[in-house]
Amino acid sequence: MTKLILPRRRALFLAGGALAAPMIASGIARAADDWPNKPVKYINLFPAGGPTDVLSRIACQKLSEITGQQFIVDNKGGSGGNVGADAIAHSAPDGYTIGLLSVASHAIATTLYAKLPFNAEKDFTPVTMLWSLPNLLIVRKSLGPKTVPELIAMAKEKPGKLSYASSGAGTTVHLSGALFAAMAQIDILHVPYRGSAPATQDLLADQVDMIFDNIPGSLAQIAGGKVWGLAVTGTEPSPMAPDVPPMAKFLPGYDINSWGGICGPAGLPPAMVEKLSALTKQALDSDDVKKAYLKNGATPYWKSVADTVAYRRSEETRFGPIVKASGARVD
Repeated sequence: MTKLILPRRRALFLAGGALAAPMIASGIARAADDWPNKPVKYINLFPAGGPTDVLSRIACQKLSEITGQQFIVDNKGGSGGNVGADAIAHSAPDGYTIGLLSVASHAIATTLYAKLPFNAEKDFTPVTMLWSLPNLLIVRKSLGPKTVPELIAMAKEKPGKLSYASSGAGTTVHLSGALFAAMAQIDILHVPYRGSAPATQDLLADQVDMIFDNIPGSLAQIAGGKVWGLAVTGTEPSPMAPDVPPMAKFLPGYDINSWGGICGPAGLPPAMVEKLSALTKQALDSDDVKKAYLKNGATPYWKSVADTVAYRRSEETRFGPIVKASGARVD
């Protein structure tokens, strides 16, 4: 039998590599055990003051209390969440820069945008989910319909005459209306705005007929007395609006929620990912976070790491046809 003789330098290199592997693994494990030992930056993909900002800060405040280290929210808005997502993707995978895993950037954008600066599948490490937040369909009272069937009947009688506002093309506010029109087989006009505030202002001024907006803002408008709340976009009533039926009651299979979670850049150490997931579950299980989320119309929505990976992928697949059918496209 031929004996393989390696050059001395090569043999020493291989031996060193074999010895180094357990040491590297041990180092990663210790890093996860010690994490976090300094402040953690959490990148929110949208401007301050909106629902994702409020809900992110609630979770980060609780994580700060649990760990004894600050989880600092850094708002990097722009391009529908893509600017902040790109910042996460290009961060060091050391656990000290994490951020929002968003339906906008990680499920809708892959179909909506012709080109993205990141790959939603390959450039991130999904950790866990944080919340699920349905939208709520409100219509101006002067329009007439007080129920979804009445609204559908009017739309069929007046094809192309009714309009729905949105906070921008490709948002869940827009896609909620697009899916409603497709499933109800009605022709209604989409009117996009730069944000929910101007869209709602025109609704109250009778310039548009309806909007599928986030629950807190919608409930405030209902309380103002100028709009009717007809349906929430989830499959179940919202605890914040228990008397408003889900759209699925009228259109079986209808389901659109805005959701958010936590992710890091690709290559985040698995032990650190599992630790952050467990800490987040502890945060979401606390009574004060549950109450704060409910106050803002959201439901705590923790998922395991594996389930979060699968959920993001399934939502990307599910939203693809909805985005295409809506005609929304950003080149």
